Amino acid sequence: MSDDQNSSNKRFSPANSPVGSPDASTNTDSGPSFLDLMSDVTPIKHDKVAKANTKRLRKRTDLAYLRAQAVQEQDKVIDGLSSEVVEIVESDEELIFATSGIQITKLKRLRKGHIPWEAGIDLHGMTVDEARDELSKFIRDSTFEGLRCVIVVHGKAYSQAGKQPVLKSYVNDWLRQLPQVLAFASAQARDGGTGALYVLLRQSKS
Repeated sequence: MSDDQNSSNKRFSPANSPVGSPDASTNTDSGPSFLDLMSDVTPIKHDKVAKANTKRLRKRTDLAYLRAQAVQEQDKVIDGLSSEVVEIVESDEELIFATSGIQITKLKRLRKGHIPWEAGIDLHGMTVDEARDELSKFIRDSTFEGLRCVIVVHGKAYSQAGKQPVLKSYVNDWLRQLPQVLAFASAQARDGGTGALYVLLRQSKS
């Protein structure tokens, strides 16, 4: 099976959603304050994933070494997204993010699931590197297709017993870095709850 086929198998539309159907209803509330919007979001202290201990090596300048290092760095970073260090979030933590200029009413509608999502991707079962690559491609493709809102299912299960949910933490970090992303918020329970994110995209300029 080709890489393109593998990617498409992880993507879905509202018609075949593994998490539920998007709610196309609109919100009629007017003038909510930011404090109102965030009133039921519980702040949680974060930890940092510790960097692997590495010994300092002498600087090498031979061509073969430099080429190998370039390939390694390219593998680690896709669209500027690194797989090395991430800020940890809790399994049941509600995530919310918006770039400057986003209206509070629009962010509230996104968070409540009132902006219908048009496509989705399920990152379950992927390694961190695979998830980074697939998420980046999915966001680029969705923006190119002119989609306004998509859903990303990252899950909230722990990677190992007693460990924190690494993939959710990476997705939270990556989406903040992608220029195509205007805002995101944890989904409603019908769409996966804190195991998924509604993502609002910039409209591609034609």
